[in-house]
Amino acid sequence: MTKIITITILFICSLMSAQNVKLTVAVSGIKNNTGVVKVGLYNSDGTFLKTTYKSLASEIKNNKAVVTFENLPAGEYAISTYHDENNNGKLDRNAMGIPSEDYAASNNAKGFMGPPSYKDAKFDVSKDSKIEIVF
Repeated sequence: MTKIITITILFICSLMSAQNVKLTVAVSGIKNNTGVVKVGLYNSDGTFLKTTYKSLASEIKNNKAVVTFENLPAGEYAISTYHDENNNGKLDRNAMGIPSEDYAASNNAKGFMGPPSYKDAKFDVSKDSKIEIVF
């Protein structure tokens, strides 16, 4: 009986871990190799551009950067990324509040008179995937 329970638990755990995916984000079109690229991953409309679910930074080589999010539950996500050119850890803005460093979102989502919406940037991940974002 103990063996059956152990095998059942191991089987359930293997099914749960099989649902985790890897998401690679390739960013190109970066104007120089100075600073880093910050990539924020969001998993809900309510937190989009406010609180990241996960975030990573990458060095820039040949005007490109790549980050990989590991062990993500399959589901719906959106990406926001920016070129932290002066490496100060934030997206710099001018006096009017408009970003002065390059930024982009998944699905090439653009905002009208403001940032892009989660609805426009969201995508589904059900298996290991790669998305490309161009500044």
